[in-house]
Amino acid sequence: MRTKLLIPLLCLASAMALAAQHTNFSGTWQFNPEKSKNIGMMAQMKLTESIAQSEVALDVTTHSNFQGRDDEGKTHYDLTGKPATNESPMAGPSETVAKWQGEKLVTTWTSESAVSGGAKVVRTETRSLSPDGKTMTVESVRGSSPPVVMVFDKK
Repeated sequence: MRTKLLIPLLCLASAMALAAQHTNFSGTWQFNPEKSKNIGMMAQMKLTESIAQSEVALDVTTHSNFQGRDDEGKTHYDLTGKPATNESPMAGPSETVAKWQGEKLVTTWTSESAVSGGAKVVRTETRSLSPDGKTMTVESVRGSSPPVVMVFDKK
């Protein structure tokens, strides 16, 4: 009788352990404009992301230099699926909801329109790692526009 109960419990524990393991984006990442797509003027930007990740949060500190101007920003992703408020560089305060889809972290950014009374603006960001863990890709899509694909190399 104990063996009959033990096997299902072991299977359940194994399944839960596998489900809890997610991609780990921790580290320092250097933006690589040559590998990126649809980035426009961002190709001239020097950008470094420092990422700290736990079971429940992913925190990104971004340092950029564009046309001689240094800037630093922080973004907090709640990995439990709860909404978080973050500043979007061109959209102001945004509600962000991050969810795992397999090995990718998909975040929906929702912000107010720049036009008074306009519809809310929704952007979907998908963060993924290469199989060797040395390249991080952040794909950002707004509406039917072509995706902005930012590629980072691990430092």
